[in-house]
Order: sequence, then structure tokens, then C-alpha cells
Amino acid sequence: MAGLFIIYLNPLLASQTVDKSRNYSLQEVQKVLKAIAQMKREQFRADKDVLKKVAVTESELNSYIAYRIEVQKEEVMRELQLKLFPENRIEGRVLIDLEGQKLPKYLKPVMTFYFSGEVKVKDQKVKLEIKDLFLEGQRIQPMVLDLIIYIASKIENTEATSIDDWYELPYGIKNIVTEKGKATFYY
Repeated sequence: MAGLFIIYLNPLLASQTVDKSRNYSLQEVQKVLKAIAQMKREQFRADKDVLKKVAVTESELNSYIAYRIEVQKEEVMRELQLKLFPENRIEGRVLIDLEGQKLPKYLKPVMTFYFSGEVKVKDQKVKLEIKDLFLEGQRIQPMVLDLIIYIASKIENTEATSIDDWYELPYGIKNIVTEKGKATFYY
């Protein structure tokens, strides 16, 4: 949950067994896992000055995210779906499930957040700069999402972070560029 919008790429998850009735395409997941394996293999190549790239479609990325949520048995984030647009703009929906937790009275145990923003990349780090954030249909301030991240970190026994934090890009990724329906990772 700490890296709510950052997709940690780990090809070792390919060996996990998966229920094929889920709402993702195993074929699309395999394509993304293959791309991750390629980036990992090539991260120590001699020609690092020449950037290589791997592109994934919005559908493939969303299948991969759903797969990761399932195999990692996420306790808080139940769904994350992204829409990709030109110039690193993204929109998304996140379903958070905090049932059974002590929450402030103004938070419901199951919440759907909608967001739009821009993916920023700098010095091999990435962050999501949120432009608009809604809880259900009501506009909210990003600090509410920080509270959710804090609660999730306590549940998952991890370090609390902020939506404004920068996260390390994995496997030598140097840049991410989005266009309508597609993300390209440069490494």
C-alpha cells in the first residue's frame, strides 16, 4: 500500500498459481512478466548509454496490477485500474477495504477513490502528482489518501509513506512515457 500507485516489478511472481476466473488476462500478465524479465536481464548490459524500451498497453498493465494484487494477497488495496493518456497523464480508480479496522468516524471501511494526475520521473525515481482526487463522488484533499496510506501501513506492518513521496524505479528503468492507452518504459 505504501507504493499505492507504483507498480513493483518482480518477475519471480510468474511461478505463482492463479485462479483464471479473475478479472485479468493471464496472457497479458505473461507479456508484462516477459518484458520485466527482459529489463532485468539487460540491466547490466555494456551499452547503458543507449536507452532501450519496452511498451505495454493499458489493458496489459491493468491485468498485471490485478494479478499482483491477487498473488500478493493485498490486505487493503483490492483494485487499482489505470487509464493512460499522453504526456504522462493518468486517471485511475482504487478500491480500498479497511473492514474490521478502527477508523475515524468520517471514513467508511470500503472506499472507492478516483484520481487524475501526472507521472513525474526524475533521477530514476517516480511519483504521482495528483491533480484531482475524489472519494466516491466527492472531491477531497490528498491528505485523506495519506491517512489511508498510514492506516494501511499499520495493518501491513510497513513504514508509512506519503502520496507525495518519490519511489525508486526498478531494474534500471530511467524514464516512463505514457500516451493514450500505452506506457513505454525506457531502461
